[in-house]
Amino acid sequence: MQKRLIVNHQLLEIMVMRLCHQLIENHGDFSDSVIIGLQPRGRQVAQRIQSTLKAILGTTVPTGYLDTTFHRDDFRRRETPLAANATHIDFLIEGKKVILADDVLYTGRSVRAAMDAMISFGRPANVELLVLIDRLYSRHLPIEPTYVGRRVNSLQSQRVLVEWQGSEIQEDNIWLVTKNEE
Repeated sequence: MQKRLIVNHQLLEIMVMRLCHQLIENHGDFSDSVIIGLQPRGRQVAQRIQSTLKAILGTTVPTGYLDTTFHRDDFRRRETPLAANATHIDFLIEGKKVILADDVLYTGRSVRAAMDAMISFGRPANVELLVLIDRLYSRHLPIEPTYVGRRVNSLQSQRVLVEWQGSEIQEDNIWLVTKNEE
């Protein structure tokens, strides 16, 4: 396996700050806006966006996370069952401007599943998509992000790995991972 660093921790911090300023331009004080992270990896993105917005604005934007497992179109096609993640949305989205947050946009299928799952919580006034990485030329559905940290050309055999600082990870980084062919 080969890993190539495509976004280091300093650039990732700048990307998140830029995305937050773009959100502020479009959402103002966020009085009618909420953020929903797509489980599992969009949760960290949503939390990082929320904490950065709080540092800039001084207010907390309602933020939750959504599991899409049972709304995926490949749910029954897998040999092993998918494990569901938690959903935590303790606010209504009826009439709200919803910002769906995820780490990587690849085929668009997860976003389609998220839109299906989100309707259980009400009908939003508007839905926007925020992603850290947009993998170009890989879409299966006509879904495009509203806010993008970086666009990346990648092969189908590659994947994008977003690492968040934690117990075993020293710094936030984004990698392009290529499996070695045997």
